[in-house]
Amino acid sequence: MKGPLTIAGAGCCLVDQIYTDIDFSHPQVRKYLSRHPGDGGLHPGRLVFAEQFRAFSGEDPGTALAQITGFRAKSILNVGGPSIVALIHAAQMLRGTSAEVRYYGTRGNDSVGEFLQSSLEKTPVKLEQFLVVPGSTPTTIVLSDPSYHRAHGERAFINHIGAAMNMDPDRLDSSFFEADVVVFGGTALVPNLHARLTSLLRKCRSAGCITVVNTVYDFMSELKNPGKKWTIGERDDAWPLIDLLVTDREEALHLSGASELKRAGAYFHKRGVSAFLITCGTEPTVAYSDGRIFEPVPMQSFPVSSDLITDLKGCTGGDTTGCGDNFVGGVLASLLWQMQKDRLRPDLLDCLAWGTVSGGFCCFHPGGTYLEEDPGEKLGKITPYYHRYIRQIHD
Repeated sequence: MKGPLTIAGAGCCLVDQIYTDIDFSHPQVRKYLSRHPGDGGLHPGRLVFAEQFRAFSGEDPGTALAQITGFRAKSILNVGGPSIVALIHAAQMLRGTSAEVRYYGTRGNDSVGEFLQSSLEKTPVKLEQFLVVPGSTPTTIVLSDPSYHRAHGERAFINHIGAAMNMDPDRLDSSFFEADVVVFGGTALVPNLHARLTSLLRKCRSAGCITVVNTVYDFMSELKNPGKKWTIGERDDAWPLIDLLVTDREEALHLSGASELKRAGAYFHKRGVSAFLITCGTEPTVAYSDGRIFEPVPMQSFPVSSDLITDLKGCTGGDTTGCGDNFVGGVLASLLWQMQKDRLRPDLLDCLAWGTVSGGFCCFHPGGTYLEEDPGEKLGKITPYYHRYIRQIHD
């Protein structure tokens, strides 16, 4: 085998401004909730852009936020974004191996960007291609209601794209396409990447990379065509170039135009996606592999970790922000571990297992990014859950 295995990731990286004790049923919050798809109002589990929220509410987002939070100004700042959070978790789990995890993206030249930079430098992710561009750093207001959905929790998001609008796909140099695994995460929040996803994936495929795409709620598509199927790639033609698709239930239904998950899975298979994982919060995850990249897995569902569900019942101070992103990070870590062992076709179910316990563990802390005090700290805490989860799904 050649030198150290590498993961190269591009996509959404931002600063989350998290409010952890919002009540979506409160009258002061309900007046900001969406009435119909794409109208710019808040919706649990979904994202809106700040400009559309302003048009919907008739208020500056800061003014509305004061009403929503009950004039509690304090929030928690955390590194967020489906791309970088997944990469950080993968890099933390892979510490002690020869694997490298690299991020390619942009931030603004402002104080928020400096906070983001300093936070990322505390992680094992390689940042040589994390560039500073004029403008504001992307941010997301995260409104977290821990009591929502029978106390399983849910969030609503208000996003400011900022400097992500200036991410030029041509900045992805040759080193990006020389990686063993290439990951495009949350590109719907990085419009220039999203618009050229097919071309970029084709270039990755030509270079021999394993391609992974993890999605985010595509409010831009919802804004243009409310309630209609979302597209991915230049002409909705990126599908056969995706070796592994990781998405959540709502995103899967929007991307496929299907009304239920079985049909969504059939759509992805028909369009040429080699393998997929569809998360459903605390409900079972749907997995499938056609056997080209991963060992074959007929489409079936796997439960979340019963141990984590039990332990989280007594936990306070955490929330569900970043669970899906950490799920992706766990999947990537397992994939690299298996590739390091020269496994011809990796086991997708091992990837799912590490993803499941990684996503669940994220609920113990606020925000998606957990900054380790010592190398290997996070892996040590998650590994026992992994072993118990393996026994759970095999029993």
